[in-house]
Amino acid sequence: MGSGLFSVLGTLLLPGLALLAQDWRLLQGLSALVTGLLLLFWGFPALFPESPCWLLATGQPARARRILWHLAEAGDPEDSPEEESSLATELDMLGAGSPQPQYHSILELWHTCVAWRDGLILGFSSLICGGIRASFLHSLTPREPAFYQPYFLGAGLEAVATLLLLLMGDRWGRRPVLLLGTLVMGLASLLLLAGTQYLPGWTVVSLSVLGLLASQAMSALSSLLAAEVLPTVIRGARLGLVLGAGFLGQAAAPLADLHGRRGFFLHHVVFASFAVLALLCILLLPESQGHPLPASLQDADRLSLLHGGHPCRAPLDHLPLLPASHQLGHWQGQH
Repeated sequence: MGSGLFSVLGTLLLPGLALLAQDWRLLQGLSALVTGLLLLFWGFPALFPESPCWLLATGQPARARRILWHLAEAGDPEDSPEEESSLATELDMLGAGSPQPQYHSILELWHTCVAWRDGLILGFSSLICGGIRASFLHSLTPREPAFYQPYFLGAGLEAVATLLLLLMGDRWGRRPVLLLGTLVMGLASLLLLAGTQYLPGWTVVSLSVLGLLASQAMSALSSLLAAEVLPTVIRGARLGLVLGAGFLGQAAAPLADLHGRRGFFLHHVVFASFAVLALLCILLLPESQGHPLPASLQDADRLSLLHGGHPCRAPLDHLPLLPASHQLGHWQGQH
């Protein structure tokens, strides 16, 4: 949620920076310079340390111990001797074992029972949210709009959606809010698809704003839920794919403007159908509120199985339906 607010802030400040620069080359150079400064975080591990949770999940307790000790010293340097002794004992126990690091590939997710399904659904949801925004913006501005109108409208609604998630996400839970957002987005899209020519202008504008707000909230919540239900060992890679699916959906927006916006109807039909399908898929997702973050692939499966999933079928049953052949012969001899 915090990154979403910073993204909105950057979006709102960019036109002012462009006005001051007065040249796109200078603006591009400033953007490249600011982006290049981020490389300092990778060059100095003290500024941007590795995640201790990921280090522990991949079998690197010694590195996790060093980072946690550094964070403890930087966070509260005035600890009492008793607290320092207790912390040192816990960190020594943490770094006692030194197993070989076990790195995991994102392809290992396909060998899980249901965790792969959660990642696929969240990626699909993010794809829909990124692509359907063009339909709602088109309904808001049926004629050729000015550049700043959809730009600031999208940024403002993203800020409102983030604030609503901060208020409702912890109170109602992630999954119900995601279901509600998908339902609102799907209904608004279908109503605009079927009755744009027959509805009053204020109704079209209201449905477009409501659908755009729901798509912004659904996009942010899909990323949040992906970060909470996917296992730590591959969370970064899988979350990157979920975010990338959202950008892929946004890349389909120019298709609606081909040949004088004749492709808009097909674009709207496809993503409205996807929104209805996503509503059914989200019913299969688990609720992550109140549960610890899964560290391993098995933990992610257990989180899903706690909410109505089906366990994997074991290769051998403990109670076979038919007895073994020698037991069957012995039973026939007795009878």
